[in-house]
Amino acid sequence: MEATNTEEVHLRHVETDVLIPKMMREKAKELCADKVDAFTHCCKESGILMAFKCRKENSALKDCLIHHYQNPGFFEECKQQYIQEKLEYEKTGIPAKHRGQKLPASM
Repeated sequence: MEATNTEEVHLRHVETDVLIPKMMREKAKELCADKVDAFTHCCKESGILMAFKCRKENSALKDCLIHHYQNPGFFEECKQQYIQEKLEYEKTGIPAKHRGQKLPASM
């Protein structure tokens, strides 16, 4: 019996403890892109003194990331996205990262 409702999908521990948190980290980095860029720029400009000069940017980045990591709604959003990708993979056999690629013309 095929599960089509995301509520019916059983997730393994590795999915809830590793794969979904990985997705959360990736999405949080996108949502905090301005803070990531500011910290990266500061580090490049500061060289070896970055640990001292970039405290403000580092703190802002950490605060932004932690805000998303600790948000149960954000976890649920990522979980639902993960489940949708998992169900789509089970139907097509094509991983999400390859779905948008075009097939070569010679096929």
